[in-house]
Amino acid sequence: MTRKLLAIALVLGLSGCASTYKHSELQSTTERLDPSRGVLIAVPDDGWYGETQYPRSGQMTANAALAAFSKNARKVSLAAGCQGSGCLDDVDSNEYGYFVEPIILHWEERATEWSGLPDRIEIQLIIYSTVTNRQIANASFKGKSSWFTFGGDHPQDLLAEPTNEFVQGLY
Repeated sequence: MTRKLLAIALVLGLSGCASTYKHSELQSTTERLDPSRGVLIAVPDDGWYGETQYPRSGQMTANAALAAFSKNARKVSLAAGCQGSGCLDDVDSNEYGYFVEPIILHWEERATEWSGLPDRIEIQLIIYSTVTNRQIANASFKGKSSWFTFGGDHPQDLLAEPTNEFVQGLY
């Protein structure tokens, strides 16, 4: 009897351990990115849920994009003090061929381990050519944590996997 309960608990636990992601292309990629061209990434406004704002969530989102692009591009930097597509006018297109505008659409941290409610994020990434100042890709992804956690999970833990997957597909 004890083995059966242990086996059931293991199956239930393993089936609920994975975070899930949904990717949506808002604009299909119009060109493959050139790895020899630099990438400049804006830091988005911090995320929120209801009345709660999550400090540094914008920085964490930009850092996830920085890590993903760094695996592919020769030079990747964060834009200091610049947010949104208005930054395009100030980007040196000889130094940076691409400008990335991340937008936090949803950021929700829950006490999943006791409430059963998952952490959730929704991030939009818009990629611009700095030569033409036009969008060359626009996609979003939603992430939801597992309902089965041992505590310590946070929305930022949902950033790396879908960001890496999206960026890899651009090259």
